[in-house]
Amino acid sequence: METRVQTVCLILISTVLTGAALFWLRPVMVPFVMALFITLGLRAGAEFLEARASVPHSAALSVTVLIGLLSLAAVAVVVSISVGELAEKATLYNDHVIELIGKAEAYLPEGIRAQQEEAFGSISVSNLGGVLLGTVSAIRSALSNSFVVLIFVLFLLLGGERGGPSSGMWGEAETRIKRYIATKAAISFTTGFLVGVTLLLLGVPLALVFALFAFLLNFIPSIGSILSTFLPLPILVVSPEISPQTAMLAIVIPAFIQITIGNFLEPKIMGESLDLHPVTILLSLILWGTLWGILGMILSVPIMVVVKILCERFEGSRPLADLLAGRVAGLSVGGVA
Repeated sequence: METRVQTVCLILISTVLTGAALFWLRPVMVPFVMALFITLGLRAGAEFLEARASVPHSAALSVTVLIGLLSLAAVAVVVSISVGELAEKATLYNDHVIELIGKAEAYLPEGIRAQQEEAFGSISVSNLGGVLLGTVSAIRSALSNSFVVLIFVLFLLLGGERGGPSSGMWGEAETRIKRYIATKAAISFTTGFLVGVTLLLLGVPLALVFALFAFLLNFIPSIGSILSTFLPLPILVVSPEISPQTAMLAIVIPAFIQITIGNFLEPKIMGESLDLHPVTILLSLILWGTLWGILGMILSVPIMVVVKILCERFEGSRPLADLLAGRVAGLSVGGVA
């Protein structure tokens, strides 16, 4: 009994120390882990070209990497153009916000109205300019991190070519994650494309940026689709050229797309390949989001797949693997993707 208590205490201490180390090392670990999964996704794309088009492995991998670089460049161009568009319309948006505030104040009692006028009096173009500068700074930071990730990806691809295909436990983890990344990327691309086309047809500003966010946030289980659906809301409110009917359609139609793909199409395609319980996915989302932020949320499911496979390989940790899959007495619910 005493030995078991000591073992449990050591596991708890090790878990806390590991979490602290992961949080402290996130500037290095996040780009590396992101690069690792991007590399697996590129290899999955290369294997698809090999199987469907009979392309040699080296050529297939080169084509896949080239497509990835072109996609990254296209994203950078779209974001730069959108930020410039936002900066050009800053004054227009500012005036419309002040107009909306004035209309809202007309319905307030006299005493509260005076307080609100003083509070909203600080709203100006300079404030919006500060927001724009913050946006540009965030984009520059993201691009610099992308460069670090790209370096990691290149080294991982070169190392993988010399090391050959994985086998055993790591081979199984690699196969599952490749399948997840390839399938999830195809579903997310479809979602982002449909959302982008919808917003473009409705004339919503920054439609391509919102399509990009719909693609990226779809990798975050559960809450990603909700965030991407309501992300255009501030632009819809401050844009004077957007009517209330158009604004409603810009929320309702993408929500319908997200619900249809997320609840009907994706479960049929993904099936139970990950073998993870929904509660496990939600908890991992919270845990890795706390440790590594948005990127941690995106990586949470693949990381838990690796953890589950590791737990399955050892007799002592096999009950934990069953718990992650929901195979527990009184909780025998199949895992979901």
